[in-house]
Amino acid sequence: MKTDFAVQVFGKADCDKCAVLNQRLDKLLEKDEWSGFAKVYMDVESIDGLIAFSEAECINPQRIPAMLISCRNEETGEFELMPNPTIGKNDALYKKSKLYQHLGLQTDYSDGGVISPKMIKTCLAEAKGCL
Repeated sequence: MKTDFAVQVFGKADCDKCAVLNQRLDKLLEKDEWSGFAKVYMDVESIDGLIAFSEAECINPQRIPAMLISCRNEETGEFELMPNPTIGKNDALYKKSKLYQHLGLQTDYSDGGVISPKMIKTCLAEAKGCL
């Protein structure tokens, strides 16, 4: 199966909200509709996870868990971060959870700290719409 998109999930051990985001994303990605997506979990308390988190340069470390969507470049075969197609637009669904520069989500603890299944699904759909 060809994977067109990678969803990097940034979390850490013993984080209930990280576990919930992983479970919600896993459940969605089991459906045929999202077969072009693959999840890559990055533990920010590991060296590899911390490096990936630092290289992303767009997630607030106090707003973990977070997810970031990349798309495979057909020429190079490498995954590249996708730009946020709606930079600067306020959204009733995402509120303050959507990343500004790149396509992805981070936890907004000022509003309950929940990344809902609907937010995840809508973000994945935006990625598909960008191709």
